[in-house]
Amino acid sequence: MSPRLLPAVVLAVPGVGLGAAGLFHPHRLLPANADQWYVVHLGGLVLFPLVGVALALLVRGRVDPLAWLVRVGAFGWAVFYTSLDVVYGVVAGRVTAQMEDGYQRSADFTLMLRTAEDLGRVGSWSLIATAVVLVVDTTLRRGPAVAALALPMVLGGYLVHADHIFSPQGALGAALVGLSTGALAWNLPETRWRENATSGSLTAS
Repeated sequence: MSPRLLPAVVLAVPGVGLGAAGLFHPHRLLPANADQWYVVHLGGLVLFPLVGVALALLVRGRVDPLAWLVRVGAFGWAVFYTSLDVVYGVVAGRVTAQMEDGYQRSADFTLMLRTAEDLGRVGSWSLIATAVVLVVDTTLRRGPAVAALALPMVLGGYLVHADHIFSPQGALGAALVGLSTGALAWNLPETRWRENATSGSLTAS
C-alpha cells in the first residue's frame, strides 16, 4: 500500500463526514426537530475541530512562515467554529427540545444565538484564509497543477461561511474541504509520510 493513501483518506474524513452530516441537518431549529438538530451537532463537536487538525497536518514538520499561517488559521477554525457548534447546535438544540410548539424565543436566548453566529464567522473566515494560504504555499512548493487541488477548499470554505453545513450548498462545501485536504495529503512527497512514520517508530523503540 502506498504510504500516501492512508494519510490522504484519514485527512479527508472529517470534512467529508461533515458534508454527510449536513444531509441530515434541519434548516430551521424548531421544537419538532430539535432532537435531530442536537444529534447532528454532537457529531459536529468531533468533526469540526478534526478538520482543523487535518489542515495542520498538511504542514507537519515545517517551521516556515506559511506553515505557521496554516496552523494559526486551522486553530482559528477549530476553536471559533466549534464554539458555534456548541452554543447554536448542542446547547440551543437541547433547550429548544424542551420548548412547546408555538414557542417564542426570549431576548436572552436570541442574543446567545447571535453571539454564536459571530464566533462562527471568525471560524469560517479562518478556514477561507487557511485555504488561500494553502493555494499560495502549494503553488510555490509544488507548482500550479498541484495547487489547483487546493482551490476547491477555497470554494468549500466560502460555501460553509455562507450556508453552514446546510444541504445542499453547505454540505457540498464541507465535503469539498475534506476532499481537497485529502488530495493535498496524497500529493505530498512520499518521504514526508515515511519520515514521520520512521520518527514515530524510533520514538516508540
